[in-house]
Amino acid sequence: MRIAGMVSVPLEPDMPDYAPALRYAWRVCSVTSLGMLLIGMSGSTLNVALPAVVRHFDAGPLASNWILLAYMLTNTATLVFFGRVSDLLGKREVYLVGFALFTAGSLLSGLAPDVGLLIALRAVQGIGAAMIIANGTLILTDAFPPDRLSQGMGFYFGVLSVAQLAGPTLGGLIADTLGWRWIFWINVPAGLFALLWGMFTLRRLPVSGPRQSLDGAGNLIVFAALSATLFAVSEGSLVAGLIALALVPVLVAAERRAVNPVLNFRLLSERVLLMANLATLCNAVARASLILLAGLYFQTARGADALAAGLGVLPVALGMGLGSPVSGTLGRRVGPYALALGGSVLCVAGLLILLLGSGPTTPYWILAAGLFMTGCGSGTFLTGNTTQVMSGLPPENMGVVNAFRLMAMNTGVAVSIALTLGVLTSAVSPELRSQVYAGTLSRLSPVALDQLMTGFWRTYAVLFGLAVLGTVFSALARAPRRGGTVVPDVS
Repeated sequence: MRIAGMVSVPLEPDMPDYAPALRYAWRVCSVTSLGMLLIGMSGSTLNVALPAVVRHFDAGPLASNWILLAYMLTNTATLVFFGRVSDLLGKREVYLVGFALFTAGSLLSGLAPDVGLLIALRAVQGIGAAMIIANGTLILTDAFPPDRLSQGMGFYFGVLSVAQLAGPTLGGLIADTLGWRWIFWINVPAGLFALLWGMFTLRRLPVSGPRQSLDGAGNLIVFAALSATLFAVSEGSLVAGLIALALVPVLVAAERRAVNPVLNFRLLSERVLLMANLATLCNAVARASLILLAGLYFQTARGADALAAGLGVLPVALGMGLGSPVSGTLGRRVGPYALALGGSVLCVAGLLILLLGSGPTTPYWILAAGLFMTGCGSGTFLTGNTTQVMSGLPPENMGVVNAFRLMAMNTGVAVSIALTLGVLTSAVSPELRSQVYAGTLSRLSPVALDQLMTGFWRTYAVLFGLAVLGTVFSALARAPRRGGTVVPDVS
């Protein structure tokens, strides 16, 4: 088992400490999985209920975008920051504060009197989620014996599939019965339970190495660059795109001078880690917005209500629910590289079906097959890719490599949402964009519906292309045939 700040001593199944360590590892997995359940449920319920929120506030296209993007922005931009903070204050402590902040943000979001305050409170939720995500995988990796880590990861990401399985249907049901505010309030009892269970279960972990300074300038540049990127992608703003590009060399220069950079670009010198993280980024962009996109399709193109749309996207979560635990079990036989590559190929196949079948009268079984295959591939890829990156890392490199991986994944998720909304609505006239977010465009003219279907086709084409690129990177992420994963010296 890995003990933070100490030499890694793997436990073998025949050692006397193995069984108690494994029991504790599964208790830890129950805590981290609650965090994944809470965050996954929150996102998947809102993705389907977004039209109800937009209609309530009569929100315009820009505000509608940022109801989702504010959360993703703060969540992604602060991930590495809170990874560093956990080195100073402890992973357990930061993780539990994240539960408290996420729960408080959920309570207040349901009380928001206007869309501007709701967007601000969504940003608060994102900060709490960053504290949870930045430490969950590390706490789990520290707890599990290496030979069982793929099983723990499979269960961990399998819970995300359960959240995505229940979330859309639950979100549609809540929006149609109790009202959109309960989309946020339902997180409160779950968040309080997770906080108390985590306080009772998790052991304190020693900090890994000497205390390190925080890269304030780097964090601010990352926040500014990501903000500009999301605005450029979602709104098609050339000025925002130029600002984002201009900030890239500024960020590289600042990080080279930083003692403890928020983004350690020296990690990119190792081919396996570079390719694995690029695969993570592309896969996240290709699959993260799928529930949002399919939910909008059923409501906007087919005129379904929120509950019917939630039921319609269930195959995505069913696929993830099958792919994650099955791949976790297979991981001990076929290895994480094969899982990551195989999952990526499944994602490509599923998106190809959706691309070819994107039409207002396509039989549902065809759409369901594409959604299921993409979900199954996503669950398999996440389990394999995460295990591939995390297994074999020495303790002194685990935190920084995990933070880089999470930054790549969450940047992909944020860009996926922005890219999907931007490409989808680019096919309709500016005055009709609000109708897309509100889920009412299908009630207008056939011409408007044809324009919208062009937007869906374009969006699936872009996501398919990114999934293909992610598969190429997954294929290139094969480690040399020697023990452990080769990790550069990033100290």
